[in-house]
Amino acid sequence: MDLTGILQDALSGNNVSQISQAIGADESSTSSAIQAALPMLLGGLANNSANEEGASGILGAIDRDHDGSVLDDIGGLIAGNIGGGAGNGAGILGHIFGGQQGGVEQAVSQASGLDMNKIGPLLAILAPIVMGAIGRARQGGGVGTSDLGGLLGGAAQQMGGGADLMGMLGGLLDRNRDGSAVDDVMGMIGGMLGGRR
Repeated sequence: MDLTGILQDALSGNNVSQISQAIGADESSTSSAIQAALPMLLGGLANNSANEEGASGILGAIDRDHDGSVLDDIGGLIAGNIGGGAGNGAGILGHIFGGQQGGVEQAVSQASGLDMNKIGPLLAILAPIVMGAIGRARQGGGVGTSDLGGLLGGAAQQMGGGADLMGMLGGLLDRNRDGSAVDDVMGMIGGMLGGRR
């Protein structure tokens, strides 16, 4: 199964309901926020994997900590991320977005209508799921440093829906980088999404 399929399978059925209960939001808003957040997470990872060093770092983390088993117990992950146990998810978010996480949360909130104070906990739950999905895809298809960015960028594009989020993400992440790798990756992703509302 491809990365998009793995994520869609992990975030189907009762899992969205569990996430909505955990963050204290209605299921419809939670679902919209998940659909907005996933391309941002995947796009951020694609940005970080745009050079070999970044891709190696991500794959190292995948091999060390994210074999995909988390997808077999989403309920346990959700329980572990509530009540101050969000260290894993929060740590992943720090690596993906750095100091730009607040801007990403604002973009997801604007796109979905979910309250800002619920976006952080939601992202902390989604981040390990995304990493686990990459781990499972790596096991199934032998993803390496040279094709990680394409895998992530393609999945972000597929899951982007109608929201013009990737351009926003590119702008956010561009502020503290030289811009070249970001522009390449985000241009690829944003080309499909940029004209939609």
